[in-house]
Amino acid sequence: MPIIIGMPTGLKQSSSVVSIGFSVDEATINTFTQASVDLNLSPLDREVFVVLAVNLDPYTPDAIAGTDTKVESSLTTTSQTEVANLSNANCLAASGNFIKAGGFTDGGVAFQSMGSETPPATLEYIGIIATNDFFVQVKGTNNGRTRGMDGKLYGYRAVASADIYAALVQSEVLSA
Repeated sequence: MPIIIGMPTGLKQSSSVVSIGFSVDEATINTFTQASVDLNLSPLDREVFVVLAVNLDPYTPDAIAGTDTKVESSLTTTSQTEVANLSNANCLAASGNFIKAGGFTDGGVAFQSMGSETPPATLEYIGIIATNDFFVQVKGTNNGRTRGMDGKLYGYRAVASADIYAALVQSEVLSA
């Protein structure tokens, strides 16, 4: 029997579901790059963003004979110094594309790794963003040109009670 998680107590939905598109490209080849995406939340109104789903689409890595290449990406609620994985409490989604050359001189095998782009149907939300923005990260490895990532975040605005809002903001900021 699946466990169904409902709307947290203290939140009231204040908008319909919206999708927010984003993109980030490496500043230079094979270099960690992060972008901030503003949600335009109103802290005076104790507004938060309830995340329903995230889709990350990292670019395909370069196919270089005899060389493993990859492009990794993530979306987090706080600023990071490297691409995050799902073990990071602030990471809502992670994805990567890999080409394993393994000694091949004329090609390799492509792999894709993702952290559940869309949550199971039993979840009503996958995270809450309490501060005004979220962050997207990308990093390529052994590529011959800059790589990037496109994505979309789905969710809705909600108003939190004063105590819930304070707890959410404090939790997000202190876990950074």
